[in-house]
Amino acid sequence: MTSTWAAEALARLDEEKARAGVTPLGEFPLPASWGVRLWLKDESAQPTGTLKHRLARALFADAIAAGRIVAGTTVVEATGGSMAVAQAYFARLLGLPYIAVMPAKSPGEAVERLGGTCRHVDPPLAIYEQAARLADDVGGHYMDHYSSAATVDWRGGSLADELFEQVTECPRWVVVGAGTGATSAAVGRRLHAGGLPGRLAVVDPENSAYFPGWVYDAPDYSTGMPSRIEGIGRPRMEPAFAPDLVDLLIPVPDAASVAAARWVRQVTGLPVGPATGTNLWGALEIIARMRAQGARGDVVTLIGDARPGHLRACHDDGWAKSKGLDWRPYEERLARLLEGHNEGRATGGRSGG
Repeated sequence: MTSTWAAEALARLDEEKARAGVTPLGEFPLPASWGVRLWLKDESAQPTGTLKHRLARALFADAIAAGRIVAGTTVVEATGGSMAVAQAYFARLLGLPYIAVMPAKSPGEAVERLGGTCRHVDPPLAIYEQAARLADDVGGHYMDHYSSAATVDWRGGSLADELFEQVTECPRWVVVGAGTGATSAAVGRRLHAGGLPGRLAVVDPENSAYFPGWVYDAPDYSTGMPSRIEGIGRPRMEPAFAPDLVDLLIPVPDAASVAAARWVRQVTGLPVGPATGTNLWGALEIIARMRAQGARGDVVTLIGDARPGHLRACHDDGWAKSKGLDWRPYEERLARLLEGHNEGRATGGRSGG
């Protein structure tokens, strides 16, 4: 009975992946004279509107294939935001109870709309211990995505797999952020294993451990401070992050992330989050270096999520002011760089495989 359920559950996940299809790759307008093209891989087109969708699917598939999740298993996770929403989506798809243990100030409405339950905990760092204990108490499975992402089997569904099937030639640079570190690791492995000429850059917000840990070659580096940029940045180097695969790590001020997110919205119309702004800022830094060196080629980065809630956050002047994030100097820098070249929306991209 259990093996039958597992086979059916894995088939459902495969069917969902097929329905979700390929997310678009659209061009961000830059002057043709630069000889550099910037592409945005839009993960907000996923059914849950987030980059976390692929990892959540892979985590469920991996746990089911290994027998850690069986019919009726209560899935417990320590997370808020996009990962909680994505996991709640897949739990509902598979008919499994789902509980997200999240910091007290994290909104849980989206999880509850998908049939999940939210347990709010204070202080925020207590969510991990509480989730592990809750999973034991209910006889469930603690997903623990920060640790599990290091060994997850993507089953051919990683962003890296899809991206390199979409492009006609290898990008000169791929620029991504790091939350669990799984996406950057998947891209880096694809570049290195295939002997491809492209390079991997990771962008990192304030307070995150990835930039200093990478610079000092300290895999246990910890800042102990949370990132203010939802979805990326961690107070410690996570197990899934593969620093040896990273060619460049770019620290990005949080206010610059806000300014760049607003710029993405101006160009694409999408209400993206500040993590997408971090990606764009890093990509434009690389493009500026390429131009200074006379280099040509393609740069690819990500739209991680786009949802109306961001209009009340990073796109709202009052919110930014309340967080002490003065985006205006960075907006001026973007305007000087892109003035006269940002009319219109990002063009429809190469979405085929």
